[in-house]
Parts: sequence; structure tokens; C-alpha cells
Amino acid sequence: MSDWAGVDDYIGAKLLGHDQLLAAALAANAEAGLPPIDVSAAQGKMLHLFARMAGARRILEIGTLGGYSTIWLGRALPEGGRLVTLELDPHHAAVARANIARAGLADRVDLRVGPALDTLAAMQAAGEAPFDFVFIDADKDNGVRYVQAAIALGRPGTVIVVDNVVREGGVLDPASDDPRIIGTRALFDYVGAAPELDATAVQTVGAKKWDGFLIAIVEAPDAE
Repeated sequence: MSDWAGVDDYIGAKLLGHDQLLAAALAANAEAGLPPIDVSAAQGKMLHLFARMAGARRILEIGTLGGYSTIWLGRALPEGGRLVTLELDPHHAAVARANIARAGLADRVDLRVGPALDTLAAMQAAGEAPFDFVFIDADKDNGVRYVQAAIALGRPGTVIVVDNVVREGGVLDPASDDPRIIGTRALFDYVGAAPELDATAVQTVGAKKWDGFLIAIVEAPDAE
């Protein structure tokens, strides 16, 4: 539907306004050859508001890319808050570091480079303090393992948000051989059966076409 991006532009004009630092981050990403797969501005603001609603002081992001969503989330932190973001690609990480520094968030963002599952395992082994909010926007093959790590690194009340869970309706196809769809369907199966999670998912349309977010909260062990 051709009006989807137009409505996003309308939302941006009415509710978000122009942000030079965020625009500079996207421009730097494009100049460095990063894929244009960041969340939209409206989605970034949604994540920002979710983190504030959750009262998050510690945020974990799995999948940094060029740091666009990192900036949105970092701005949601109160004084003394901390964001740990994980990126596989050293080139992406270098671009993200520059964007994060330009946005004035270098003092509150800890960007760690390497395979996320390895970094997450090391974080668990080190007994890092629990995170209040987790945003997952990385490879879809490992979605279940990322959510499991988010639970392990969270606490009762931790909010988990996973991007790209609709895939233009591809999630409906049980015969798909696309590893992204296979991984996303496995994610729905896992979350739907996990007693420690209360979850839903919402479809989205807009500048990023047709996709959606899975949103979950970690329950206390004795929650019914």
C-alpha cells in the first residue's frame, strides 16, 4: 500500500520532528555501506518510550548495526543508566561507535563486538547485573537462544522486544526453507510455551513495509 511510508512521514512531522543527530547517524550508515535495515523513526521513538515506561536503568540490545536504535534507547536512560549493545561485524561497530559518540552517549553505551551468543554466555558466566529492558534485532536463526539469554540476564518484570517477527506474512508458511522464517516460527513456539514469559506480537506497516514486534515480560517464578 503506497500510503504506508507517507503515514510514517506524517507521524514524524506531527510527533517527532527533525533530529539532526539521528539523521546524521543514518547518513553515516549509508556512506559506510551498511544495509538500510534500521528501525523507522516512529519505531525508534516507540522503543524509547517503552524503555521509559519500563523505568529501565539497564538496557541490553542484541544487534547494533550502525547504532540508530542504540541512540533512541540510550536517550531513554536516566542519569547513571547503562546500555550494553552487541554487534558481530567490526565495521558496523566502528560506524556505530562514531554515531553514538556524536550523539553524546559514549559514556553510557558499552558496545561489545563478536558473536552475540558468545558474548551473552560470557555475561551470564560473569554474573552481570540484570537488565530491565532487552531489544533483540539480530539474526533470526538464533531468536530462541537470544530470548533465553534475555531471560537469564533479566529479572521478573524485564521487558523483551523482538523485531521482524512477521516478515511480510512469511511467518505463516510452515513449509518455508528461509532460515529467518524457520527461526521466527521457532521463536513463536518457544515463547508461547514458556511459563516465564507473558507475551503478544503486533503487526506493523510503514516505511519498513509489513512486519512486526514480539513483546514479552518476564514473570516471577510463582506467577500463574
